[in-house]
Amino acid sequence: MEEPNKENEQEENQFSPEIKEVKKSIVPKIHPVGAAFIGLFGGFFLYQVVGGLLVAAVFGFDLENAPVNSVRLMTIAGQILFILVPALLFALVFYEDVTHIIRFNAPNWVEILLFVIGIFVLSPLLQSYVYIQNFFVEQLANKFYFVQDLKELVESFNNLLELEKGYEFLIKADSILEIILVVIVIALTPAICEEVMFRGFIQRSFEFKLKPVWAAFITAIFFGLYHFNIYGTIPLIALGFYFGFAAYISNSIFIPMILHFINNFLAVMIYFIVGEDDLLGTTTPPDFQLASTVMTFFILLILFSGIIVLIKYYSRRKLSASG
Repeated sequence: MEEPNKENEQEENQFSPEIKEVKKSIVPKIHPVGAAFIGLFGGFFLYQVVGGLLVAAVFGFDLENAPVNSVRLMTIAGQILFILVPALLFALVFYEDVTHIIRFNAPNWVEILLFVIGIFVLSPLLQSYVYIQNFFVEQLANKFYFVQDLKELVESFNNLLELEKGYEFLIKADSILEIILVVIVIALTPAICEEVMFRGFIQRSFEFKLKPVWAAFITAIFFGLYHFNIYGTIPLIALGFYFGFAAYISNSIFIPMILHFINNFLAVMIYFIVGEDDLLGTTTPPDFQLASTVMTFFILLILFSGIIVLIKYYSRRKLSASG
C-alpha cells in the first residue's frame, strides 16, 4: 500500500505549488480534458468557419479587391469575438474562475527579460531550421517522384487556402498609420487572443490532468496545426511549446503574450524590409548555403539551451525563496 502512495506523491511533486493550489481550490464543472477540446474545436469552428463565412458574406471571396482596412478591422473583431471572448466565457462557465485559469497574474521582470532574450534567439533558430528543411525537401523532390508529388500536393493545399496571398494582402502598407494597423492585426491582436485561448484556457485545462510538460506540448501541437501552414508546422509547434513553457514557469499569461507579439512583430518587420515572410516560404533563398546555415542553427541552439538553463535556474531559486 505504501508504494502507490509514494508514486502519487512523486507525481504530485511534478506540479508547481501554484498548480497544486489551483487544482485544490477550483472544481471543474466538466472533465478538464473535455473542456480543453471544447476550447480547441469551439475556437476553431467559431473563428475559422463562422468568422470565414462572415468575411465572405461581407466582402465576397475576392478579398484582394475588398477595402483592405475594412478587412483588417474585421479580422481584429473576429479574433476578439471568436477566440478571446469564448476563452473567457469557457473559463467562467467551466471553472468559475477566470483569473487563475487564464493566469492573469503580474509577470516577474527578470523572467520577462530572460524569456524575451530567448525569443530573439529562437526566432532566427527556427528560421534556420525552415531553410534546412526546405533544402532537403527540394533535394528529395528532385530525386524521388513520390516526394515531388507530395510536395506539389502540399503546395496545392496552401494555394487552395490562399495562405500566402491572404497574408500579403493584409500585411502590405503604404503609410505609417497602415503599418501600425498591420502590427495590430498581425502581431498584437493574435498575441492577446490566441494566448488567452491556448496558453490560458486550453493549456490550463490540460494541466488539471496531465503533467505540465505534456499539457504544454499537446497544446503546442494543436497551436501549430491551427495555423494551417504545413511547411511551418514544426516551427509553430516549437514556438507554441516555448510560449507554454513560459506560461507555466512564470504563471503569467502576459509573458507568452509578449513573446507571441515579438515573434509576429519580427515577421512583419522582415516582410517590410526584405519583402517576404520567411516562415511561410516553401523554398530556400537564392544565396542559401547549407554548411553555414547548419552551423548557424547549432550555434543558436546552444545559445537557446543556455537561456533555458538560466530560466529554470532562476525559477528554482524563486520557488525556494517563496517556499
